[in-house]
Amino acid sequence: NNVSIVNGKVYIDGKDVTPDAKEIYIAVQGDVESIDVGACNDFEVIGNVGSVRTGSGNLKCGNVGGGAQTGSGDIECETINGNVQTGSGNVEATTINGSVKTGSGNIKYKK
Repeated sequence: NNVSIVNGKVYIDGKDVTPDAKEIYIAVQGDVESIDVGACNDFEVIGNVGSVRTGSGNLKCGNVGGGAQTGSGDIECETINGNVQTGSGNVEATTINGSVKTGSGNIKYKK
């Protein structure tokens, strides 16, 4: 139900499941209402998400019902119904129904 990364520790439903490895890759299979990740290398939702935010790390997902935001990293999704923002990274989507902002990066539409 709930995945969070706080101060380099990974929590799932409040339980610390932090791996010993320094690189963190997260993959969620299924639909998720909301995701807020402090930092990871790559984050993928194989399904739909209500809203998603990462402090740093690349984000890849299906449809986003709300907004998608990352401080540093690329965002690649199908349809994003809300606003999209990345401080440093590319944004790629088939459809974006809100505004798009990137500090340094490219905005591309999938075909």
